[in-house]
Amino acid sequence: MRGATSAKWVVGAVIVAMSATACGGGDNKADGGSAGGTFRFGITEPTAIDPVNAQESEGIVIARALFTGLYDTSTDGKLIPKLAESGTPSDDGKTWTFKIKAGTKFTNGEPVDAESFVRGWTRVSAKASASDVSYHMADIAGYEDLHSGKSDKFAGLTAVDATTLKVELSIPDFEFVKKTAHSVFSPVPKVAGAGDNKAFNDQPIGNGAFKMTSPWQHNTSITLVRNDDYGLQKAHLAKVEAKILNPANGSTLEYQGFQSGQFDYARMPTPQLTAAKAKYDPQGEWISGDFSGINYLNIFNQNAPFNNADARKAISYAIDREAIVKGVFQGLQKPASAFLPPSFADVYQAGVCTSCVKQDVAKAKEYAEKGGLKPGTVVNFGYNTGAGHEEWVQAVAQQLKDVLGLDVKLDGKPFKEALATQQDKATSGLWRQAWTADYPTADNFMTPLLSTTGIGEDPATGKAQGDNRGRYSNPEFDKLLVTAKATKDDAARAALYKQAEKLAVDTDQGVIPLWQRTQYRLVNSKKFKDIKMDFYEDPTLAEISLK
Repeated sequence: MRGATSAKWVVGAVIVAMSATACGGGDNKADGGSAGGTFRFGITEPTAIDPVNAQESEGIVIARALFTGLYDTSTDGKLIPKLAESGTPSDDGKTWTFKIKAGTKFTNGEPVDAESFVRGWTRVSAKASASDVSYHMADIAGYEDLHSGKSDKFAGLTAVDATTLKVELSIPDFEFVKKTAHSVFSPVPKVAGAGDNKAFNDQPIGNGAFKMTSPWQHNTSITLVRNDDYGLQKAHLAKVEAKILNPANGSTLEYQGFQSGQFDYARMPTPQLTAAKAKYDPQGEWISGDFSGINYLNIFNQNAPFNNADARKAISYAIDREAIVKGVFQGLQKPASAFLPPSFADVYQAGVCTSCVKQDVAKAKEYAEKGGLKPGTVVNFGYNTGAGHEEWVQAVAQQLKDVLGLDVKLDGKPFKEALATQQDKATSGLWRQAWTADYPTADNFMTPLLSTTGIGEDPATGKAQGDNRGRYSNPEFDKLLVTAKATKDDAARAALYKQAEKLAVDTDQGVIPLWQRTQYRLVNSKKFKDIKMDFYEDPTLAEISLK
């Protein structure tokens, strides 16, 4: 995900506004008594809720409620057809043909057809939109001309007829279909206009299970109501209220809001996880799950002191993941020894990161000496504030001081400021990072986070416009990714991704895996049923209903 994106950068704990109204008000028991009700939860101020630039979890959960694309993704990473009746690749993997369900409409009555998909994808990729998530479409033929402003047409997209979309790619990609589950691939109506259409940005007109009848109230709230004309399975809830609060102390406020009955869904501060589980698990109000993501240290590869693999390995060997999981996370997280998640069973390699398996003080010092990482070296360690990271960041910093004698300088910043700092070419040191998949493929981790193209350096400013903020770059790794995409056989493709991960994460130590993404939520199961977390770790709004 870009910025805070949806494969997305993950902020951490969500911040919730303190509503004065008790949760679940405004019930409308239509549809046999199971429909209706107002479901309340909290988000931070999103970057965008329009698919043209929706990128982090807060924006994605709204965009996905408002829009329906070709496919969705189940929590365990399987594609679910939505508007796509079929998706078929050519023998060479460079052309995909999608058959689209006929007869569905946007909430303003415009038809959802192949042209609406061409319109939406073109709008995202156009230069004027300045979209942070257009890179998901970078492999479609004509993207560069459209994105640079040389053309206003997307050469690789053709609406063959009302229900047939043809996509020409610039390189073979037998997994392209998986990308289309991301909200950036949503169709849009003609009224959407250009990407900077503020009226549409603040009140998108979509084709999803919910709609907006009033604009986004910035820094206050976003309200959704059920789309009774939805062309697929209709939602049960009458209304969804997403309350917005400034990030400071957000997880604490959210937890308190759930305890007082003001919220129906909540995340918790890390120190409160054990107590919350003890109280709410017996009541059936605690849910958990392992997700397709990774918590890791972004390490700035091109600047001293980490411009060599030995210095980077020294840091990884010095970290006692088990101790932090037991102490800070109270056993509720799992140490990671791979970059790709266990949910991607075809490519998962436990222990592929040799330096991650177990703290090894002797090896940490050995690699530090080889890498020129001397005691007293100043190391900047950045993280985003207000999201519950302070405790474990401090624990890692203390281990680096104790094992290697480093002078670690903690640098906490608000999330948007943190992301901007990471983009600067002069930034050095370490940065707390987390990523959850946008779509269920290894490439969604490898290309944006570790490929040279994922850096996206602006020639004028030197800023990293892509998600590879650590600026890891290895031509051999890049070649493996291109070859993997072009490989039709699933097993052979998986083998190439495994080889690429071994090179980037073990041999080169381009990033430092820390722990897997196990997530916990409190849910108001006394009033609602079918509250789950989706593939993106967000509540399954379209499935929730009153008991």
